[in-house]
Amino acid sequence: MERMEGVDAGYLYMETPTMHMHTLKIAIMEPSDGYTFAGLERQLLARMNDLPPLKQRPLPVPLALNHPMWISDGPIEPGRHIFRHDLPPPGGHTELEALIGQVCSTPLDRSIPLWEVHVCEGMAGGLVAVIGKLHHALADGGAANALIANIADSGDGATTADTGSDPPADWHFDAVPAKGTQIKLALRDATMQIGTLHTLLGRTTSGAVAAIRRRREHDVSVPRPILDAPRTSFNGALTPRRNFATCTLDMAHVKQVRKANGVTINDVVLAVVGGALRTWFDSHDEHPATALLAGVPVSTEEAGSSPRLSGNRVSNLFTTLATDVDDPIERLHTISKITSASKDLQRTLGPSMLADWVQFTPPAPFSAVLRWYSHARMAARHAPPFNVIVSNVKGPPDEIRIAGSRLHDLYSVGPIIEGIGLNITAWSYAGRLNIAALSCPDLLPDLPSLVAALEPALEQLRSP
Repeated sequence: MERMEGVDAGYLYMETPTMHMHTLKIAIMEPSDGYTFAGLERQLLARMNDLPPLKQRPLPVPLALNHPMWISDGPIEPGRHIFRHDLPPPGGHTELEALIGQVCSTPLDRSIPLWEVHVCEGMAGGLVAVIGKLHHALADGGAANALIANIADSGDGATTADTGSDPPADWHFDAVPAKGTQIKLALRDATMQIGTLHTLLGRTTSGAVAAIRRRREHDVSVPRPILDAPRTSFNGALTPRRNFATCTLDMAHVKQVRKANGVTINDVVLAVVGGALRTWFDSHDEHPATALLAGVPVSTEEAGSSPRLSGNRVSNLFTTLATDVDDPIERLHTISKITSASKDLQRTLGPSMLADWVQFTPPAPFSAVLRWYSHARMAARHAPPFNVIVSNVKGPPDEIRIAGSRLHDLYSVGPIIEGIGLNITAWSYAGRLNIAALSCPDLLPDLPSLVAALEPALEQLRSP
């Protein structure tokens, strides 16, 4: 049992009836001989020791005196976590994406460990889709990568799971502490945390002064959240509904553009998204007043650190999508220059600064304000802090097998938040860049047409 870090707990506090803070991992599997849903369920339960965050649920502190605890106080109940679906004919990506939108439209149950697995059978070609629905409080993209690696079969093709349906014999269950004990622990941890406030204030002040100085030295202007983000049709108040769409880009083509232009893979991803959004806006006769602003999650993990199976080590930087630039190559270089300057400012300020301050988030007031904000649909009444979330995660470079089944493809996407109704996540896998987009159909009803513009946007960068 351990105290939840502030950045992880923040994802719980942000959740409202219209803002669901789970992530999705979609694995398209080529099942091994003898596959059955019951067998897959047994394999998953047998591997719980390799997936430690999936055994823990949040334990709120009485009176919300501190962040919740993570506790493993009982066995997994399969019927509350693992579900089977039959895709309607013809069982293609269109049918799967519609189901994923439905799965994503409901929040996770806080009274049990914060995950679900939805097994989708009836796919064309005998494939099986496994939708992992995981609360962001449990893991970010880096931790999710490590979890996948933890349950992948070894290189010689051997599997690591047994075939029993019971929890592993060495599964330790925590005793739920009495409320008085919970309060004492919460106050003790809060007192220790307050002792770090003086140092944090000093680091923040010096970092802010240095960042202002560095900003003046740059020859490009780094966009500012709220002040520089235009209004668009998909920046507004959310409803609970979600829609989902995917496409796949050839990673070799992405690397070709990167090498030819001396930029990063992330720059290319941002330029592809910017190009697709320009096409989409033109087709809808929508003309934002200025270039769109992207929020880009970036890892704060220290180089060379050991694989991490849970928690979040991410911050956000803000950059332009240069949607006001006509030429695709010029757009790419504009994005690259501004993103580089934004990274420099973040390094100067300190990549963990936001996470350090979030540690002091007061649980009850923060949650109450966000519930009111969401209920009052306040996001529709002002300009967004930024326009779109764009993530790029490096996944497994080679194809892997899990429980003997070949992992044919892998997609991932994070949540959308009030005011920012579009999340586009690129996840590389085995020479492909799989892109997943999540939105709210009440803000962006024709998400597939936007996603369909991503590949042509890449081709524009390859053939200027």
